[in-house]
Amino acid sequence: MSVQVVFETHSISEDNEAGRASGWSHSRLSPRGRQLAAELGRRRRDDGLAAVFCSDLNRAAETVRLAFASGGPEILFDWRLRECDYGERNGGLVAEHAATRASFLDTPYPGGESWRQAVRRVGGALVDLGTRWDGQRVLVVGHNATHWALEHYVHLAPLEDLLVAQRPWQTGWEYSFDPATIALEPRA
Repeated sequence: MSVQVVFETHSISEDNEAGRASGWSHSRLSPRGRQLAAELGRRRRDDGLAAVFCSDLNRAAETVRLAFASGGPEILFDWRLRECDYGERNGGLVAEHAATRASFLDTPYPGGESWRQAVRRVGGALVDLGTRWDGQRVLVVGHNATHWALEHYVHLAPLEDLLVAQRPWQTGWEYSFDPATIALEPRA
């Protein structure tokens, strides 16, 4: 059993442009974000995708709706693909989040969840891909927590390293894995 996943981040939101970390807050795409969503659609429209899986947060949902406005694969929204819930810090400044992110690896944000909890939640969605999408190529549109879950469970990257890494943005990351091999217990 193997699923091919193409991961793409949601397009640029108004919060991104304002330097805010939305978390579970809903933010709309900026004008530039809407342009990038259309580009994502052109880039992935003929990519052999069986389905699109997307976080249900507005910025991700708006990204896929604009990307595939003229048709394409089935779009399925899954709350488990959401960003980490920063609780009381949803919508806080990105600079403050970046400076303290590692402190919330296992300790939940006040009123929210920890990064490990968020990655495990996303991992559950990845495991479920095997029940219907075996042998197929799917697009997953999400956030940092979504991307880090793929890196953690597929490439076995330590979550501690992912929280502090400065990775350049790119147009899509490719993964091929057997969802049955994902172990949702914490990895060291």
